[in-house]
Amino acid sequence: MADTQYDFLMELLNTPSPSSMEMAIQKKWIHYVKEYADEIRTDHAGNAMAVLNPDAPFKVLLAGHCDEIGLIIQRIDERGFLFFDKMGGINPKAAVGMRVIVLGYQATFTGVIGVNAQHQGGIKGDFDVQDLYIDCGFQSKQEALNKVQIGDLCVFKTEPEILQDRYISARGLDNRTGAFMVAEVIRRLSKKDLPIGVYGVSTVNEETNMGGAYFAASGIEPDFAIAVDVTFATDYPNVDKKKQVDVHLEGGPVLAKGAPIHRKINQWLEKAAKEKSIPLQYELTPQATRTDADKIRYTGKGVPVALVSLPLRYMHSPVETVSKKDMETEIELLVTMLENLTGKEDLNPLHDEG
Repeated sequence: MADTQYDFLMELLNTPSPSSMEMAIQKKWIHYVKEYADEIRTDHAGNAMAVLNPDAPFKVLLAGHCDEIGLIIQRIDERGFLFFDKMGGINPKAAVGMRVIVLGYQATFTGVIGVNAQHQGGIKGDFDVQDLYIDCGFQSKQEALNKVQIGDLCVFKTEPEILQDRYISARGLDNRTGAFMVAEVIRRLSKKDLPIGVYGVSTVNEETNMGGAYFAASGIEPDFAIAVDVTFATDYPNVDKKKQVDVHLEGGPVLAKGAPIHRKINQWLEKAAKEKSIPLQYELTPQATRTDADKIRYTGKGVPVALVSLPLRYMHSPVETVSKKDMETEIELLVTMLENLTGKEDLNPLHDEG
């Protein structure tokens, strides 16, 4: 990964983008990718789209969501403490003692999620986010209301860390890595003479309702789509491997298998992997993928979908961790697969390949 691309990834990771508040990160995504795209589009959901060969009749959609999990302010007490609910899959135990960035309507500022000292009882038993609060240093409700209001959003305050020049650890790798990889695929294909249209989309709202993916696919009407997301790695202590397929960092991209996944698309991905000697891993999605692919699949007349994921440790925590090598091989896999398409592919599973 060249310095320019690495800097872009870091810029995305350092930009707060809780679900429903993705405007700042989308503008940065567009600024980066517009140099390589034939056309830039946006829609009323807030999706950002980079298009290659927009006049081609055969269209492929790549969707990587840019939103991250966050907190939403639910109430403010008389002493100025902020109480909150979840915007996405927040683990309350991971939130205890964390710093947060409050994206207030009048100002952006730091707060801390308070916790009783252990010698004063600590936190006992099961609890949820409603049992926690944010201390921003306010002394009254009115002082707080000068900067923040009900419905304002927060994210954990962390900085990306590089582990042994091998792994990246940060909040929101789910799935700003996906938005990054989609942009990289567009960049690397930009000078190719493609017979197909490629629609790279940084989608919104995946962590809460997947509405961005629905808007994007409804507008584009692709012949098929690939969701570019993350999945659960199992290569660290205390993971119950009896409940999950074995997935590990530096093991390569992960293809989903299950009822929602179109077998022909997976076959084209596997062919590309074999061509470039890219190792593949697999996960099971028997009924649904729980990604943008689910919403895309049900748009229009129906869209064949596949899911290509990046192995990720510590899902939905402030220290999600991925491999730089896996990102590179996933980008190469997608580029190779798309280069191999002729635009005459038959996606009907009852028809044999000609």
